[in-house]
Amino acid sequence: MKASTKKKTFTQDNAVRFFSNVILIALLLLIIVPVVYILLCSIMDPATRSSVGVSFDPKHWSLEGYTRVFQDDNIWRGFRNSFLYSIGYTAISVVVTLFVAYPLSREDFMGGKFLNALFVFTMFFGGGLMPTYLLMDQLNLVNTVWAILLPNAFSVWNMMLARSYYKSVPKELREAAEVDGANDIQYFFKVLIPVCTPIIAVLCLYQFVAMWNAYFDPMIYLDDPGLQPLQLVIRAILVENQINPNLVGDMEKLAETARLADLLKYSTIVISSVPLLLMYPFFSKYFEKGIMIGSVKG
Repeated sequence: MKASTKKKTFTQDNAVRFFSNVILIALLLLIIVPVVYILLCSIMDPATRSSVGVSFDPKHWSLEGYTRVFQDDNIWRGFRNSFLYSIGYTAISVVVTLFVAYPLSREDFMGGKFLNALFVFTMFFGGGLMPTYLLMDQLNLVNTVWAILLPNAFSVWNMMLARSYYKSVPKELREAAEVDGANDIQYFFKVLIPVCTPIIAVLCLYQFVAMWNAYFDPMIYLDDPGLQPLQLVIRAILVENQINPNLVGDMEKLAETARLADLLKYSTIVISSVPLLLMYPFFSKYFEKGIMIGSVKG
């Protein structure tokens, strides 16, 4: 009976493992195939792609789309602005989040439950676009860098992750620090922060990606082209190269405009994604530990 039971369990485990692997492979293909398709479309002439399809043959490849994009000085300005905004926004957001999460993670913090409920309330209810814009205008932040960096710098969700991670840190560390004469500030900077590297890395990645991909707030608050990030620059390039048949009488010119617009579309997608793809390998070793402990503990 025991041998048959073990054999049955072993068979069930193999079946579960097999179907899990099939699902994971399918999900992997769903991610990889669109990325490869966009990459190939960005280096193929649209006419060739229409006739022979997406090809892995280098003879059908062309870098004209990337050449046209990087000839535009606005792209380089957009890259610079996006990097500065993303780095500044990440630094402000992570520092504020870590400072707010610490007292809320302490059981002896008076009013902690009320403040937690208040923060959660703001996740579901906001003032709306018009009141927010009027507030930014009255603070003289419209068309300034601070209109991008400050309004959404504090994320309640990130605060909850950091608070949960703090709670997962053994209390014995704080007790040992208190025995050695350390106060709360010394404990926070010298003991707690060094052991919270995984969650800090996760928060940095979240906020950097959020600001790098942001376009709505810059579109609302920034009128100066010199302050616009990469996403708005790319949007402007795509809009400028949209086809209006009523304004293009020459069919050859219409076809050339359509070809260039198609190349620019895929090239700009790849260009805007490269920095994020380069970041993930450096944060991957922290990501799983930070997000799992921050989500489950506490």
